[in-house]
Amino acid sequence: MKAAPSLRARLLWRMLGLQCLLLTAFGVLVALSLHAANVAVDEDNAVEVLQNALQRDAHGRLSLRDTADLRELREEMPRLWYVIRDEAGRELRHGPVPAEFAGIGGALDRVSQARLGYLFGDDRIAGARLKRVDAGFGEVRILTTEKGRVMSASRLMWMALSLFATLILPLLAVMALVTAIATPMVVRWSLRSLEPVIAQARALDVERRGARLPEAGVPDEVRPLVSAVNGALARYDDGFERRRRFLADAAHELRTPIAILSARLESMPALPERERLLQDVARMSVLAEHLLDLQRLDRPEPQLEALDLGEIGQRVAADLAPLAIAAGYELAFDALARPVPVNGDALALERVLVNLVQNAIEYGGNRGTVTIRVAIEASDGVVEVCDEGPGIPPAHREHVFERFFRLQPHERGAGVGLNLVRDIVRLHRGAVEATDAQGGGACFRVALPLAAARGKGEG
Repeated sequence: MKAAPSLRARLLWRMLGLQCLLLTAFGVLVALSLHAANVAVDEDNAVEVLQNALQRDAHGRLSLRDTADLRELREEMPRLWYVIRDEAGRELRHGPVPAEFAGIGGALDRVSQARLGYLFGDDRIAGARLKRVDAGFGEVRILTTEKGRVMSASRLMWMALSLFATLILPLLAVMALVTAIATPMVVRWSLRSLEPVIAQARALDVERRGARLPEAGVPDEVRPLVSAVNGALARYDDGFERRRRFLADAAHELRTPIAILSARLESMPALPERERLLQDVARMSVLAEHLLDLQRLDRPEPQLEALDLGEIGQRVAADLAPLAIAAGYELAFDALARPVPVNGDALALERVLVNLVQNAIEYGGNRGTVTIRVAIEASDGVVEVCDEGPGIPPAHREHVFERFFRLQPHERGAGVGLNLVRDIVRLHRGAVEATDAQGGGACFRVALPLAAARGKGEG
């Protein structure tokens, strides 16, 4: 997937495009303004047309050839006048020469060029243009009207290109340089207010509800996005709360009929079908307890108290011994003579051991011994639940703690027991792993920090 350009690059290119467009519009407006102010009228045009048409006959007299430009000039200016004077003082006059300029004669022979006219705002006297030019046969002085033809399209285009090259292009280069330097700084400064939002977003935890992204100080352009994310978080929290209430209600509703069904089965005669039904009811009871465990895990921190892992292990072994024996196992309990103190939630840790023992009963092959071992190793209290069944393939030992994972596609169970074990152990800042038992089979090892420093010990 092609990476999208950064906001900095987008702003830079769009600002440069906007500047180019604005400067081009500015140039067009300048050209239109000059045209409206008659700047597009070429003051030297009449002089150039007369210069190109000027000729001298064999007797030295000055005359004008009938050129196309001269015809166009006369059509546009029916009252065209001019006085052309050569170095010898010979003159060629035509048209209604204004009285103000008619008597100039050779008074300005030494002047190369001049504009003759009136003060600004005084339109009683028409202006005139005097210019010394080379006619090909010598220099002449042409005195004529300062009004020429409207500038040709090519000359007007050349003027526009000159304006672009000398004004607009340098200005655009300077603005582009300033934009390239300023845009990253402006973007970085403008997005600085999003740093708290980014930090809060990175700290979002799926297990912790109620978190929202801060909207104070967020730019108006970004606030709708932040508000939409906060709305999504609120909907997530609402859905999570509905799911939590459903799990709690379902678990409580299931416990009563399961207990009644179990009591009725216990009162039945001891038959093979009764034992199988009791096992099925036990699995249903485990599932209901799993739902309650999910509800208890919604708390951000467990209620910790001083506990003895040995006592918890002994209590679980006593409670599940009948179930293990009924399934064809022997249940062994191996613990230290002294306490193994940890800080934890008694009910949650008991559920950890119950889940591990029930898992061993379910998948241990209905033979051999299920062993519960409690010991101290370094600074941890350790509980191991091992069986003598087929074990867990190494490739699946990490996956067995994932929710809804099953080693066999059609095996019974909800696939949440070991996931709950891992979550509870993590809440107690401990670790759980699946390994091989010494005599073959699966072994689950739970390590929890000791409540007080103890030396190394062996069980």
